[in-house]
Amino acid sequence: MTTTEELGRRVKTASRQLAALPSGKKDEALAAIAGALWARREEILAANAADIAAGREAGLREGLIDRLTLTEERMRGICESVRKLIALEDPTGVIESGSVRPNGLRIEKVRVPIGAVGIIFESRPNVTVDGATLCLKSGNAVLLRGGKEAIRSNRALAAVMREAIASCGLPEDCVLLVEDTSRESANEMMKMQGVLDLLIPRGGAGLIAAVVQNATVPVIETGVGNCHIYLERTADPDMAEQITVNAKTSRVSVCNAAESLLIDEGCAQPLLPRVAKALMDRGVTLRGCPKARAIVPEMEPADEEDYGKEYLDYIMSVKVVSGLDEAIAHIARYSTGHSEAIVTRDYGAAERFLNEVDAAAVYVNASTRFTDGGEFGLGAEIGISTQKLHARGPMGLAALTTCKYKVYGSGQIR
Repeated sequence: MTTTEELGRRVKTASRQLAALPSGKKDEALAAIAGALWARREEILAANAADIAAGREAGLREGLIDRLTLTEERMRGICESVRKLIALEDPTGVIESGSVRPNGLRIEKVRVPIGAVGIIFESRPNVTVDGATLCLKSGNAVLLRGGKEAIRSNRALAAVMREAIASCGLPEDCVLLVEDTSRESANEMMKMQGVLDLLIPRGGAGLIAAVVQNATVPVIETGVGNCHIYLERTADPDMAEQITVNAKTSRVSVCNAAESLLIDEGCAQPLLPRVAKALMDRGVTLRGCPKARAIVPEMEPADEEDYGKEYLDYIMSVKVVSGLDEAIAHIARYSTGHSEAIVTRDYGAAERFLNEVDAAAVYVNASTRFTDGGEFGLGAEIGISTQKLHARGPMGLAALTTCKYKVYGSGQIR
């Protein structure tokens, strides 16, 4: 059986070949991938159905089943995302700056691929395609290691993509799947310093923490989203309800879904009963502080853990705050740095929130569900970075590149 490290070395070799390819050749492969995924969608959906059946038998909760599920509509969206990548500018080879030194040296700062990228992720098979195609477009080869829940789906997706890539004359090893879903394979990837140039974890807090704490390969931290909606005392009631309901319920299993509701005591009556009813009517269980439960007794009591939890389910914590200062302090304490939103008609409150809340994306009068590479005009994203080095927020093509200095001389010595 091929070891995980051997797969990594094959990806490393392919990355050197891929880095030299022109944009047109990479776009040809992307078009082939999109066409092949759609043409073979029934085969992929059958594999996914087997994963779903196994997940239900194993007792996966509905939020995780939703993350795992592919439908014909979702396959159409995946294929469309791949086609959209073709229209995006290839960041590699872009000269970011240039200068001529007094000694005549000409120096150019040029965007280049990172090289061999590893992605460790959990139950979302669309990440297999997002990761492979974003890496391909940006000139990187990728080693993908998904969770056991989606192994059949991931095998099918990877096989289709590798065949499409090979049909265009590209090295098929620029996309490789680790089929060993044991913890050991993930641990091996974390220790592949010198083989993998970058490791990206996508999944729950436990996975991300394990990778950040144990990897010797450089890591970009992504994904955990304890996102807040703060209804400031001047909030428009209709807007407050619509944004909160959308942020929480449009898709509960994703990292940009809101998990925590903060409401100013100056508008808690009558706004909180209205918003709470709208959420509960859609099946959301609310866990509130004593002040919130005094207004809406149907809420369950919240504890300290609730305020910091990414539920990925129809559950939301609620806290009544004294004003903007307490809201910002609460977010600073419990936020994961993903996406935070304020609903307000007060310009000063909006500006303070934007400037003082420390997160990758900060919203005024809009749902946190927009934190997404496609919605930001980046095409599909490799993940939502919640760290502050190199890349932050939705990571598109540019975030998968680094720079190289090209220096042209005419015999200069120092």
